[in-house]
Amino acid sequence: MPAISLGVAWLLLAPLSLWLLIKGNTAERIAAIATLLLLEGGTIAMDHIRRPPVQGTSVVSHDASPPRACDERYPVLRSARAGTALVLTWAAARRECETAEVSLRTKGKRLLVWLRTGQGSGDLTLPISVKGDTAAVTVPLPGKAGRIPVDGSSGRRIPRPGH
Repeated sequence: MPAISLGVAWLLLAPLSLWLLIKGNTAERIAAIATLLLLEGGTIAMDHIRRPPVQGTSVVSHDASPPRACDERYPVLRSARAGTALVLTWAAARRECETAEVSLRTKGKRLLVWLRTGQGSGDLTLPISVKGDTAAVTVPLPGKAGRIPVDGSSGRRIPRPGH
């Protein structure tokens, strides 16, 4: 109820105060300024008024499975095979995530690669495949091929598979 009263006061007193600021004499202008300051103070004070918590009911659902916990991390890349797509591999964690966030930037003939496993909203989020102790992600490459894959965080070239 105080919020509604304050809103009505703003609707009625603010235009009157502004009109008195322009057309009124000195005493009316001072009263108009005081009124606007009180309205603003009341608005700020409304932020600090505590309302009682809403009494509601809680609903618990047991049908949904909890999200799978995974080890979000920045893995060290083992290898990179470039072609029409870039296949990146690294040592899989015990609880490897289902997706990886990949960022690619070109710098001359180098293709800088940053990889983070876990849920993300980066440049590109892709599914991870795990075989044995190796995790991999396939990144589609736009534009020209022939760039050298480089770890963006260390600046070191990522070796080809088997090297």
